Amino acid sequence: MATAESELRAALATPTGPTGESVAIRQVRALIEQVAVHDSSVLILGESGTGKEVVARAIHNASPRRHRPFVAVNCGAIPADLLESELFGHEKGAFTGAVATRKGRFELADGGTLFLDEIGDMSLPMQVKLLRVLQERVFERVGSALQYRCNVRIIAATHRNLEEAIRQGTFREDLFYRLNVFPIEMPSLRSRKEDLPILIRDFSEMNVAAGRARVLLTEGAMECLSRYNWPGNVRELGNLVERLSILCGGRPVGVADLPPRYRPADWTPSADSEQIARVLMPAARPVPIAPAGGQAGTGPEPGPACAAVACGSPAAPHATQADDEQTRIAEREVLLMLEDPVPASGMILPPGGIDLRAHVAAIEESLIRQALERSNGVVAQAARLLGLRRTTLVEKLRKFGITGTDEATTD
Repeated sequence: MATAESELRAALATPTGPTGESVAIRQVRALIEQVAVHDSSVLILGESGTGKEVVARAIHNASPRRHRPFVAVNCGAIPADLLESELFGHEKGAFTGAVATRKGRFELADGGTLFLDEIGDMSLPMQVKLLRVLQERVFERVGSALQYRCNVRIIAATHRNLEEAIRQGTFREDLFYRLNVFPIEMPSLRSRKEDLPILIRDFSEMNVAAGRARVLLTEGAMECLSRYNWPGNVRELGNLVERLSILCGGRPVGVADLPPRYRPADWTPSADSEQIARVLMPAARPVPIAPAGGQAGTGPEPGPACAAVACGSPAAPHATQADDEQTRIAEREVLLMLEDPVPASGMILPPGGIDLRAHVAAIEESLIRQALERSNGVVAQAARLLGLRRTTLVEKLRKFGITGTDEATTD
């Protein structure tokens, strides 16, 4: 017993839950720690894409049931006439197509946690059956009168307003109170934009772990993302980072690289005079997605002007002057380079050195793309902006796999 308790305390001592350092996310992680050790039902509320399943898994992983299965089922994605079989299982021959006995999600989650996502989309008849199971802790497979005991913890989630659904008669009030023992509200991404940099950092690391390129954002691109409303929340951000990882292949992502919806309405290529900044967020993150691939000290320590790009705020709350230099570099590292030529005296060599060829190539490619944007793809005009012969620029376009509107023509 003492060993089990010590293991549980060790699990809770590890930061867990959704990524971010905003007040709202800190509160969510505190609620996770409070409820995880108990077996009470939890209802997670919030818009689609806010990370409700992340919260459910965090509760399970910090609970005494963490060594048993975590089983998730999306109640809104399964037709109403099939959901009963999906949850409770069925016997052979119970209905057309039931060629064998099949266990349901309640049996598969025995001893663990059953996550009922989009519970607000469940039909009223199915709500009645679920309520009975929650009250009596027994269920029957479809086509059988034999009762099975269930030993699962229920965590439900929905993006709907269940209290409004109760008033409209589409959700049972008794089931709501059975599920709503411990509610947790997930904040939308637009209400915690200070978490954008650290979220982008984590998604970038996930892409690197999957064999894709790291995402490097310019200051202007980061500002555009900070102004965006994020209707799809964290899920939308993750999809965007993956797209940029594939599209840009490791070169700095400028405003021109963002899909149109993320750019300001009045944006034009000529307004895209940006600083190239590599967004590296605080190293201390609540859920490490993948081991950090780089070493501390691979970039210059930023000044006050670029701290906001790295951390999303003027200063990270945990950074102090007493911090070790390597830690400060890892937490606030930003590679900053102006579009205009920078005097040699203004360049800072990172403590760990750099791959100069790759670094220069990334800058060169970014400026070439900006010149093409500014000249509407006309290679001759872009060459004049860059002070190059047209034939020289054509060679560089082929090198980087970039196409201009008049590339095929000759001088």
